[in-house]
Amino acid sequence: MTAGVTRFATAITRLPCQNAVDGLRAVDQGMPSIDQMLADHVDYRSVLASTGADVITLPALPAFPDAHFVEDTALCLPEGVIFMSPGAPSRAGEVASMRADIAHLFDETHQISRPAHIEGGDILITGTEILVGTSERTNADGIAALTQIVGEWGYYVRTVNTPPGVLHFKTDCSLLDDGVVLSTPRLASSGCFSAYEVILTCEGEEAAANAIRFNDLVIMPAGFPATKARLESAGFNIRPVNNSECAKIDGGMSCLSLRLT
Repeated sequence: MTAGVTRFATAITRLPCQNAVDGLRAVDQGMPSIDQMLADHVDYRSVLASTGADVITLPALPAFPDAHFVEDTALCLPEGVIFMSPGAPSRAGEVASMRADIAHLFDETHQISRPAHIEGGDILITGTEILVGTSERTNADGIAALTQIVGEWGYYVRTVNTPPGVLHFKTDCSLLDDGVVLSTPRLASSGCFSAYEVILTCEGEEAAANAIRFNDLVIMPAGFPATKARLESAGFNIRPVNNSECAKIDGGMSCLSLRLT
């Protein structure tokens, strides 16, 4: 693995289906507006494309309300793609569709299967290691399977603990640069980022933690002005995108794309 800011040539997204409003959620935050969700998805894709990347938009999957959260179905690395094994049974069928759609883009493909569970939302790739958070969606068998595959490619995997009550590890963090992490205070207090520079989300803005560094931009959910200002003061080029509707079904900025170098 080499240090430096990763440049992405391609992003893969999937259109939300009309019944995306019925997606899984840990807490009822009200019914999402599908019209607003679709408009936000257009904006999200536009921001990705503004960096010069090719944005592939896959068709909606009406049988799977959460299928537009594509990150949970696959891990894309320069060496190949690893198809995940979602911990939520209702999402298991999404993987076969993703495999049919994108496997041809990679020289090498792997599949993690039950009883192993692992979702992309629990995986944070930095310049020196792959951090994987245990959660309700990712278990020890899933981490072991991932470790075996990526170990053959020269990657080091470190298991970390997702805070109680948090859906995915990356719900509470994101990579801003190979040595810089955006994190909620509750996750940072665990010490899992002791080797990194950590920028904390501001009080009451913990939901800003799930952002993505995509080429020269940090794409973050709109509506968190204090954290946005903190990131800008640290020298990052911030592009907010409205995420109010996806947030109601536990989705964030990273969930909405697979990113390929």
